[in-house]
Amino acid sequence: MRRPLKFLFFTLSLLRAAVAASPSAADDLYSGWLKMYDLRFDEARQTIDHWQKAHPSDALGPVSQAGGYLFAEFARLGVLESELFVDDHRFTHRKRLQPDPEVRRLFFREADTADQLADTKLQGSPNDRDALFAKSLALGLRADYASLVEKQNLQSLSYTKESRMFAERLLQADAGAYDAYLAPGLENYLLSLKALPIRFVLHLTGANVDREKGIEQIKITAERGHYLEPFAKVLLAVAALREKNNARAQVLLEELHRRFPGNTLYEHELSRLANGTR
Repeated sequence: MRRPLKFLFFTLSLLRAAVAASPSAADDLYSGWLKMYDLRFDEARQTIDHWQKAHPSDALGPVSQAGGYLFAEFARLGVLESELFVDDHRFTHRKRLQPDPEVRRLFFREADTADQLADTKLQGSPNDRDALFAKSLALGLRADYASLVEKQNLQSLSYTKESRMFAERLLQADAGAYDAYLAPGLENYLLSLKALPIRFVLHLTGANVDREKGIEQIKITAERGHYLEPFAKVLLAVAALREKNNARAQVLLEELHRRFPGNTLYEHELSRLANGTR
C-alpha cells in the first residue's frame, strides 16, 4: 500500500554537456562530485575549489560547494540512512536535527553566491544552460535543507517546485541535458506517494504527481546522466526497496558499492539484504 512520503531529498538538476568550460576543467568538477558520492568531503571541497578559482564568475563552483557542505552535514547527522526514506512512519516522526551553525552559514553563503552569479548570467542570456542548472540546483539544495534538517516541509515543497521549473526551462533549451530530468522525476515520484486527497490538491496547485512518469524520468538520468547519474541510481534503489523489489535494489547497490567503496551506506544496505533484515 502506498503511504505518503515527505522525502524531498537533494532535488537537483545538473547537466551533462552544457558546462561552458574546457573538457579538463569540466573533468575536475566532475571528479569533485564523485568524491562527494564517496563521502570524501574534504578532498571534494579542495577539487571544486581548484575549479572555482579558475572560473570565478561561474555559478557551478559555489553551487557545487554548497552541495558538498549539505552532503557532509547529512552524513554527520545520519540523514543519508536509507531506512529513513523507506519507512514512512520513521520519516514522519523523525526528530528535528541540530545543524552545525557554521556549516549552515557556509552552505547558504555558497548557495546565495551561486544564485547571484546565475541571475547575472540570465539577465543577459535567459536560456544560458549553466545558469539554469545552477538556479535549479540551488533551489533543490535549499529544499533538502528545509525538509531534512529543519522540518519545514511546506517551504521545502515551494523550493522543489521552483527547482523543477528551472529544470524544465533547461530541458526546453537542451533536451539532451539528461541530468535535468531528475528534478521533475523526483517531484512526480515523491509527491505521487502521498494520499489521494493530498495528490489532488497538489495537482491543482501545479505540482507534478505522476508516479510512473517520475520513475521514467529518474531512469533517464540513471542511464544517460553525468553528475547526477549515481544519485539517480540511489533513488531507484530506494524506490525498489519501498516496492520490496530487493533483487533490483541489490543490483543497483552493488554497482554503487563497487564505484564508491568509501561510502559505507551501500555496504550496510547490501548486508541487510543478504541477512534478510531488509
